[in-house]
Amino acid sequence: MSKAIENLQSALQRAMAGCPRVGGFPCLAETLRQAGIRYNIWSLPSCQSLYLTGQGPVVAQGTPLVSGMEDVSPFDQGALITALRIDQAGNSTFPEFLMAAWKAGVVSYKVDFGERTVTYFGSAGESYVESYPAVEL
Repeated sequence: MSKAIENLQSALQRAMAGCPRVGGFPCLAETLRQAGIRYNIWSLPSCQSLYLTGQGPVVAQGTPLVSGMEDVSPFDQGALITALRIDQAGNSTFPEFLMAAWKAGVVSYKVDFGERTVTYFGSAGESYVESYPAVEL
């Protein structure tokens, strides 16, 4: 196992053990930032996550949201924001959030841990950027 994978796994374990269920994303993000992870790029619906770290890139393959061919929904910023607020309130699981984002037309998103932003992208180049607050661990 590479140092990059060991570092990422350790940071994810620390975050899962110490972050609250409601409003936990900024805590998770800060834990990853402090571990040297610069960006996290998610591809939907494949649920492939690419982490760009100071020790090298790491890919994590999750369970895809769909199989076979499926139409991509048009980008719906309002539906995405609703999914975000439901998740931020602790009223959805991460897989439920991913599915809601996919249904809102999100095909990928990029977390910039330095800038504290998440940018969500639609298939036609649409985007929505949301900042998250700084936290102290």
